[in-house]
Amino acid sequence: MTATIEPTIIKERLPSASARLRLAPTGSVRGLLDGAWWPRSRDLLREIPTLTDALDACWGRITHVTVNPAHWPVIPRKVPVTGHTVRVGWFADEQDPNKAILLSYTVGRLDLLVIPPETESAAAARLMAAATVPGGARTAGDLMADEAIGHDAAETRSQEEEWETDGGAASAGGARSGS
Repeated sequence: MTATIEPTIIKERLPSASARLRLAPTGSVRGLLDGAWWPRSRDLLREIPTLTDALDACWGRITHVTVNPAHWPVIPRKVPVTGHTVRVGWFADEQDPNKAILLSYTVGRLDLLVIPPETESAAAARLMAAATVPGGARTAGDLMADEAIGHDAAETRSQEEEWETDGGAASAGGARSGS
């Protein structure tokens, strides 16, 4: 996917629902990830204000966000949020495509797993739980890869069960014994 860098600020704030966000417990041992964010779209102009609204009160004013352009079709340089503007940057090779880095002058850095918007809710819940394990040593890419492997295994089991219930095993067994 090719990202477009948008230099202008959109003056009108787009309405959006609350952020789907889960953070590691306060005071816990810090891990590689501080939480997980499940945006509703791949539109940073719409998603960043919702995310900062959820974080500013409890974590401090978010001033910068960096993403990997692999999953974001348009990356604006600045996004207007409640009471201030967030600068947005991107790193293609240096940053995990499944992670967003947020910076705050008061607290520092927050690393979030970014769960793709099209992810099923059960998978998103598993990913959010995994990303908020205190002292977690799994990277964003590792968590996404594990979920993909688990999804593929579940899909294979489902196909096998469907084959079994549709008479696949009985038919195959009957054909062999009747020969």
